[in-house]
Amino acid sequence: MSSPHRNTAPETTRSRGEALAVLKLLALAGADHTPMVVTSREVGERIGTSQQAADRYLVSLEKRGLITRSLAQRRQRLLLTPTAMTLLRAEYHAYRRIFEGPAKLSFAGVVASGLGEGRYYLSQPGYVLQFNERLRYSPYPGTLNVRLGPDERRKIELLEGWQGLRIDGFQASGRTFGGATCFPARLNGHACHLIHPDRTHYKDVVEFVAPECLREALPVKDGDTVQIDIEES
Repeated sequence: MSSPHRNTAPETTRSRGEALAVLKLLALAGADHTPMVVTSREVGERIGTSQQAADRYLVSLEKRGLITRSLAQRRQRLLLTPTAMTLLRAEYHAYRRIFEGPAKLSFAGVVASGLGEGRYYLSQPGYVLQFNERLRYSPYPGTLNVRLGPDERRKIELLEGWQGLRIDGFQASGRTFGGATCFPARLNGHACHLIHPDRTHYKDVVEFVAPECLREALPVKDGDTVQIDIEES
């Protein structure tokens, strides 16, 4: 007797591939920043499927928050969401890793003072144990904050698709502490790790940890420019 789930996996894989094809089509047409006016039939023709199948993909993508749709006479106005762009970046990064190996980024930033929260968080036992296990050291209780310009912030967005050293969130003393991902880095050639929290107050600042106080080791002060080199784990 055949299993009722026999063809589920291939169909799911094919559907995911065709959904990504739609997102790629829209992105290449500029729908990441400007709405693309098109019919379901035209979408189907471009990805090699029927109008009905293309329409199903568009409905599914809208429900998943990957596109927004609005009527434009007899056509649809389609626009990619930030979530869709994150998905495409992850797909791009997967192929880039296959053909080019682990990713690297290099850019500059400016040292800045933070809110002083790094010392408190890095002293939590739930973090300290994981740092010792996964980074092979206990970080100095405090992060070095580096402020980035607009171009550098766009580069940092690529980290969402990178493989890094995972620091898991946990609960302690009635509080929830969020997770983060760490990446091997160098500041002015000095070895450290960039810590990329799952949730952060900052949009234009990245934080670095090391066994020693980075301000003293480099040495740097607020306003100094530092060269940043980051690698994928």
